[in-house]
Amino acid sequence: MAIEVFNRYENKYLMDTKAFYNIYNDLMAYMEPDENNKDDKFYTISNLYYDSEHHSLIRTSLAKPKYREKLRIRSYGVPGCEDKVYLELKKKVFGLVNKRRTALKLNEAYEFVRTGQAPAYRKGMNRQVMQEIEYFLSRYELQPMVYLAYDRIALFCKGNRDLRITFDTNIRSRRHDLKLEAGGYGEQLLERGQWLMEVKAEKTMPVWLSRMLSEHQMYRTSFSKYGNEYKKSIRNNKASVTERERIVL
Repeated sequence: MAIEVFNRYENKYLMDTKAFYNIYNDLMAYMEPDENNKDDKFYTISNLYYDSEHHSLIRTSLAKPKYREKLRIRSYGVPGCEDKVYLELKKKVFGLVNKRRTALKLNEAYEFVRTGQAPAYRKGMNRQVMQEIEYFLSRYELQPMVYLAYDRIALFCKGNRDLRITFDTNIRSRRHDLKLEAGGYGEQLLERGQWLMEVKAEKTMPVWLSRMLSEHQMYRTSFSKYGNEYKKSIRNNKASVTERERIVL
């Protein structure tokens, strides 16, 4: 059964392709690929983020308070309406990431968020998480706001599954056609050839990994995919307004 409740610390690092291959090759002495990455294959993650009309969730998150929260539907690949997805409530409290999710069919997830009413319980769902999401939805009027997808390579530490490192590239987004089943297309969020590495650990980072990051001159950064997409959308809107004003003048 897929893990449905996560509590962990996440550190993020941005790098180019050369830096990715250098550190990836060194990591393989300590780690092994996720089962979906066998034979050096990527797997694709698709997300549909929900927010209020005035973007209150992401605006609050960007202010970096001690407590922040997001809601999204996540799928692996492009789902059909009857395929399994995960409805996820992601929180961050004093730097600790708490992710709670339940498996649903895609059409059930859409209806759950639209109505605020959880679907009838059946085996495979997480009843407690559904209750928490139901309460969350009672506090906000949410709508689909942005689609985000990326290609991922994931590694687990040999003998310690609590340590996980992921590499995401080809991060793309769109603010139209907001359905997961519509496909994985979108505008690039980063320049091509850039990678986002995330180190995810329930406890402190092992000494060998700290040394490796130092040797590769990897420095932690603050990077939210949804947050950076939102900031990019604001810049694009301002540019569009400026261009319209120039044409009028």
